[in-house]
Amino acid sequence: MKVVSTSKSHGGIQGVYSHASEVCACDMTFAAFVPPQAKDGPLPVLWYLSGLACTHANVMDKGEYRRLASELGLAIVCPDTSPRGADVPDEKDNWQFGCGAGFYLDATQEPYAKNYRMYSYITEELPALIAANFPVDMARQAIFGHSMGGHGALTIALKNPQRYRSCSAFAPIAQPSTAGWSRPAFEKYLGPNDKSWRAYDTTLLIEDGKHFPEFLVDQGTADGFLEDGLRPWLLDEACKKAGIDLTLRMQEGYDHSYNFISTFMDEHLKWHAARLA
Repeated sequence: MKVVSTSKSHGGIQGVYSHASEVCACDMTFAAFVPPQAKDGPLPVLWYLSGLACTHANVMDKGEYRRLASELGLAIVCPDTSPRGADVPDEKDNWQFGCGAGFYLDATQEPYAKNYRMYSYITEELPALIAANFPVDMARQAIFGHSMGGHGALTIALKNPQRYRSCSAFAPIAQPSTAGWSRPAFEKYLGPNDKSWRAYDTTLLIEDGKHFPEFLVDQGTADGFLEDGLRPWLLDEACKKAGIDLTLRMQEGYDHSYNFISTFMDEHLKWHAARLA
């Protein structure tokens, strides 16, 4: 692991790090914030997964999480959204696919299967690296994310309920297997048989019996992607049928941007901290 940069903030350390990933077959970069309470012992860790066209840096620069994370004693880890590099296949003119659009799944189709293994990276390789190099308590983990990252957080929590104490999302893609901006990516990564897509679709995972105790979801009513891409009512319906406690808050006038995310970041951090205590 290489240190790209470190900077003191609110008594803690905001770092950016890189490492050679065996899972993604390329160098990967992530951000990690360690609050000042780390001097007293291992801390709970909250994973934040970013959306389409983002990197580790978007939430680090615009998410406004450090002040309260320092007060609450939460370590925050922000992975990249996909593999990157000259040898990683990409569609440079398509922001909904390729670099920046890994969708937190493990691709099975060539030429993407070698590198696009973000599910395994987030659930296996990066946690092992974090546990070995940072003062965190891996028995106290939570996960949240935005848009594509909200989809990732929800699906990862559903498939690993024993690992995460809580899960929340900002404007998640509720049913990516049928949404216009994600269905083409699923076909390229996973092949034409949409039955295999169910493993990475929140609503269909719930339909197939996957369970998580509760979710918190915030969604802006002025989000330009609401009707065609996000469709939180599908998540609401699935959770009601499965008996999952979903708190879905439709936030009047908010859009899809980090102005929306940063407005409600404090509430999500407090919600997770209460469950990680």
